[in-house]
Amino acid sequence: MTVSRLIARPMLASMFVVGSVNALRNAPALAAKAQPVTDKVVPQLRKATGLPIPDDPTTLVRINAGAQLVAGAALATGRAPRLSALVLAASLVPTTVAGHAFWEHEDPTEKKQHQLNFFKNVSMLGGLLIAAGDTDGKPGVAWRARRAAGDAKREAKHLAKSARREAKLAKAKVT
Repeated sequence: MTVSRLIARPMLASMFVVGSVNALRNAPALAAKAQPVTDKVVPQLRKATGLPIPDDPTTLVRINAGAQLVAGAALATGRAPRLSALVLAASLVPTTVAGHAFWEHEDPTEKKQHQLNFFKNVSMLGGLLIAAGDTDGKPGVAWRARRAAGDAKREAKHLAKSARREAKLAKAKVT
């Protein structure tokens, strides 16, 4: 692992670890902010997945915080960094919409603060997407598949050329 990854991953994860601990401690207070989002999202998730998703916003805040805590710790320690970055990215979207809906505020100061935090979270989402795609200098599955396809194509051309040459030699021996 490079030094930049060794330093950057814990830095990226720090906000999620600290934020999730805060969310676990203050889940009932945060549930009030989350309820408008959970009321819209939970029925759609149930319909799409068929999973028994709880209705209680406090429980959902705790589940989200737990996922962020585990994924943040995993990203910080380098354990399954791509998966943990994806989990954090997925959990950041509803957190941002519920916590920083700046378009719903009338007070200019409050609106500006929420807008700043909204775009801070958008930038964090960008960093998480980069981390999710980072193969740590090792070839990813897509690269390996392209490489195998290229190798197979090259080998097929070689075999076809060899077969034509052998056929030509066999024809020359017969005549």
